[in-house]
Amino acid sequence: MAYTTAQALRQNFLGNSPIWYKQAIIAFLIVNPILALYDPFVAGWVLVLQFIFTLAMALKCYPLQPGGLLAVQAIVLGLASPEMVFHEAEVNFPVIMLLMFMVAGIYFLREMLLYVFTKILLGVRSKVLLSLMFSFAAAFLSAFLDALTVTAVIITVAAGFYGIYHKVASGKKFDHDHDPTTDDQVVEVHRDDLENFRAFLRSLMMHGAVGTALGGVTTLVGEPQNLLIAEIMDWEFVEFFLRMAHISMPVLVVGLITCTLLEVTQTFGYGTRLSPRVREILEEFDHSMAENRTKSEKTIIIVQGFVALVLILALGFHLAEPGVVGLLVIVLATALNGVTEEHRLGHAFEEALPFTALLVVFFAIVAVIDHQGLFTPIIDWVRTYDGKTQEALFYLANGFLSMISDNVFVATVYISEIEELFLNGEIDRATFDALAVSINTGTNIPSVATPNGQAAFLFLLTSALAPLIRLSYGRMVIMAFPYTITMSITGLLALWFLGDMSPAPHGS
Repeated sequence: MAYTTAQALRQNFLGNSPIWYKQAIIAFLIVNPILALYDPFVAGWVLVLQFIFTLAMALKCYPLQPGGLLAVQAIVLGLASPEMVFHEAEVNFPVIMLLMFMVAGIYFLREMLLYVFTKILLGVRSKVLLSLMFSFAAAFLSAFLDALTVTAVIITVAAGFYGIYHKVASGKKFDHDHDPTTDDQVVEVHRDDLENFRAFLRSLMMHGAVGTALGGVTTLVGEPQNLLIAEIMDWEFVEFFLRMAHISMPVLVVGLITCTLLEVTQTFGYGTRLSPRVREILEEFDHSMAENRTKSEKTIIIVQGFVALVLILALGFHLAEPGVVGLLVIVLATALNGVTEEHRLGHAFEEALPFTALLVVFFAIVAVIDHQGLFTPIIDWVRTYDGKTQEALFYLANGFLSMISDNVFVATVYISEIEELFLNGEIDRATFDALAVSINTGTNIPSVATPNGQAAFLFLLTSALAPLIRLSYGRMVIMAFPYTITMSITGLLALWFLGDMSPAPHGS
């Protein structure tokens, strides 16, 4: 069948996305200029909702393309300017560097990570204990690394496990080439075990992803917005930790208790055990790798372990910006292990760069929010209250917006607005500090509710692993629900009753 140029354009627009999705995006692009002429404020809010829609439909189409079209149109319509977008990107340059280099750096530590996590998976037979270990390990690592880095780690590990079993389930040997994206070759006797293994990995990935939020809220390198807030507030690593501790520590405890209860009760998609057949195959793989591992391969694992230690120490002592440390990891891991070909280096950036581009699109939307003053009415309303009530409302407002939007740009907008109030002398330093804590915890804790709330969650949803283990947007929301309730309430209560335990105001 021969296509006309118009038909070809229609077919090519957003590729394999559903027809209804393409029509929705086109409708958005038609409606927005009309709304912009009528009322830029209304047009701005509609644009934000449209952008959130593209995030929610991430499995239908990667949000960069439709979200980017909306962002470009917003600039053309004058809802923001290119200079404003550049300013937002410039302010968030440490975050961009972190994404570009840190996630890529983890790629060159994957052999060591797979080795360590294989030992943990096979050594710990209790699913409850294993889930707790995944959650706590993710939380601990996220306190020193960023949540995106840790998510990249657990994605790498889970993809490795899945690939091993899927290969064997398809009747192949460990060293055979294999495409894990299709089940066409899966032997019938393995199909039930494969579905079981997918459910097993989904639960571990969600425990791990929530764990990154539990640990990510605690330190300035834990989440992208933490770094931004710390820069504005002039908080170093230790001070940031202490200011968050009265909220972050109770939330961590409650999060781990929730993890335990979910596995014990086997509710909300959790509780699936590793089947004996899958365990046998993974044990066989581990034994085979141990027997056939050469001196060179053993050395690679040791070197990667050393580089991982350097990474943790460098971030823990804040020796350099996280992005620079990520570049250090790439240089050390590749130079010491003989990875010198350009094409081998290129694979490391395949996951990170699309998300980096998407983050810059976020900043364009932030520029629109800032220029049109979309959050100003909410901020003005919250400011009518004082003290603990004001802090609690900031926590809830940020939490709610972060549930439906990305926590990075919610935090960016709110901290910018509060900074402006402080610089204009409308609030004192003590209030500035307290509200910054509310913003950080509000954007980190309740935001686990949806994939678009956490950059790490969105990274997981849009990763190559998600379709393999059948981890959809809706399934993530359901699995995150109990965590959302317990952690959000705990955070609010801790802010209200334990707020006086935070350090003295900056500079006092």
